Amino acid sequence: MPASEAPTPPDRIRQARRQWLDTGTVASGLIAGPLQASWARCRDHYGLAPEGRPQGAPHASAAQLARALEHRHTLMAHAKPVMAFLHDQVQGSDSLVLLADAHGLLLHASGDAPFADRAARVALRPGAVWSEQWRGTNAIGTALAEGQPLVVHAGEHYLSRNGFLTCAAAPIADPAGQLLGVLDISGDRRGYHRHTLALARSGARMIEHQLFTARHAAGLHLRLHPQAEGLGSVTEGLLAVSEDGWVTGANTAALELLGLARRDIGAATVERALGLDVRALLAQGAAPRLLPRGGGSAPLWLRVERGLTLRHTVALSTPAVTRAAPHTPPTPPAATDALAALDTGDAAFHATLARARRVLDKPAIPLLLHGETGTGKDVLARALHAGSARRSQPFVAVNCAALPETLIEAELFGYRPGAFTGASRQGAPGRIREAHGGTLFLDEIGDMPLALQARLLRVLEAREVTPLGGGATVAVDFRLICASHRRLADEVAAGRFREDLYYRLNGLTLTLPPLRERSDLPALVGRLLQAEAPERALRVDEAVMAEFARLRWPGNVRQLANVVRTGVALLGDGEEVITAEELPDDVRAEMAAMPADSPRGAKVSGRGAGGEVAAVAAPAGDAEGDGPEDLRRLTDARIRAVLAATGGNVSEAARRLGISRNTLYRRIA
Repeated sequence: MPASEAPTPPDRIRQARRQWLDTGTVASGLIAGPLQASWARCRDHYGLAPEGRPQGAPHASAAQLARALEHRHTLMAHAKPVMAFLHDQVQGSDSLVLLADAHGLLLHASGDAPFADRAARVALRPGAVWSEQWRGTNAIGTALAEGQPLVVHAGEHYLSRNGFLTCAAAPIADPAGQLLGVLDISGDRRGYHRHTLALARSGARMIEHQLFTARHAAGLHLRLHPQAEGLGSVTEGLLAVSEDGWVTGANTAALELLGLARRDIGAATVERALGLDVRALLAQGAAPRLLPRGGGSAPLWLRVERGLTLRHTVALSTPAVTRAAPHTPPTPPAATDALAALDTGDAAFHATLARARRVLDKPAIPLLLHGETGTGKDVLARALHAGSARRSQPFVAVNCAALPETLIEAELFGYRPGAFTGASRQGAPGRIREAHGGTLFLDEIGDMPLALQARLLRVLEAREVTPLGGGATVAVDFRLICASHRRLADEVAAGRFREDLYYRLNGLTLTLPPLRERSDLPALVGRLLQAEAPERALRVDEAVMAEFARLRWPGNVRQLANVVRTGVALLGDGEEVITAEELPDDVRAEMAAMPADSPRGAKVSGRGAGGEVAAVAAPAGDAEGDGPEDLRRLTDARIRAVLAATGGNVSEAARRLGISRNTLYRRIA
């Protein structure tokens, strides 16, 4: 077992800390290399002192944590069942099972309440950031920095106040090789057990297995294991392969079995990885086979799978649906990378993704994403990063509309210690420097103050940044992606956005269609259902899906995702069909208010889980006067009609309208 995976003996760690405090160095071999490198980073890069209380460590507010959980919903959906399983294994041992994102933000925790109270005293709880920059050497932050599983035990923590902890953490990567976060098991140092790291690593593997299955089950993929009986288990290696022979996805187990690195995903061929031509793979049947390997490597059992139907895709067969005759539309292409995973069959969105793919690894061409709020601009930005050659480097997102004008400059460009009142004593590198080597995503760029636009333009042209408070400039290299729900050309004309910056950002504009104009609603609902409950074969009621096709979806995909999430949450145990009863009240009210003979909202055509091809007529355009006042008038008229039909019985009227009695009382009032 490598030294970083086992705690340093107490006498050696005491000696190492004395040397560090007295001389600022540690004798070679006294502590593990990753720990020694981490201690050096904490002092030299982050200016942390081992003794005393750290200053200015960030902690997310309840609203910020809720937004973070929403953005990382897929990771959370797959991690929670695994965390519950791990909690069962360590219950009663004064331990916590924790999930952190790629920035060290703690998203979720479960464990023993008495220890949770002690851990909260050092902010080991959801909302706290446990990157090395703020918390020193610790299992979560150091696993992120080193990119490997490790144990940080007792005095190995850089900050002495964390010395009562023993922590084991393992990184979690998505199938494209992008680091998503860390799974950690922390407890009292007196309860250290050498098997804890193995538990954390196993949990991370289980999560990666689920993430791979969710993304690549419909495409060509390979199952690998040293033993035939291991195929199909959570210990197997999984490799996604494109039809022309490129490795497009993998879990950590596959990378270790084949001696590949995360950067090889998208850059290596299956012939390099396995010594097999893709044509030989395509000719391979479903039966497992033993694959001999040269160079002294042990043989592997291999099973090839392809073209599997996603079982969780929603089925469609509504009165408004027409069955396709012999000429059925082609099934949307199988997801083989981060961009293709977003393609659920809409022609306009498919064209947008195709344009993006052409400049994926041309960082000199900045990307400008345009679309209404909720169309998924941030999701597309992350997919662009995950599908690029920079996928193993940082993805740094900054919402220019969410930061106060007084803080956005410090957030972007960083600052030296004492640069302004309230500044951290250690200073901060800034988000632009954090994105070095990776991707910088500036969301809602149209809301950036004019004064900062000029400074951003200088950074983009010189490719170097100077922190607030002065100091040497630092060279930076990043891929720039910007997004806005505003039309920046209109903002330029209105004098609210610099024209020179606009032309510097507008290398390639990608417009995301609103949900009401997309033709892939069934497949999109199916994808969302699969992400919400990958272990269940859920679908939406036929009549509800028909109503979905007529809604206008002002909140776009974000609104649809929230509706699906609510529907899944309200389903009872053993139920598999989401009906109107499981929908939010406002959506049910809007569905009840829609005239039966006026199709509107999203165009729908797609293939359900059972293979049925569905097509719902596209809206003919907004009728004259079809505004908010008319919608309220139609809603009120519908409510009055139902109340009259039920003789004023509010409970019966609410049932017929598909809304709660409280909602109906509010409408009446």
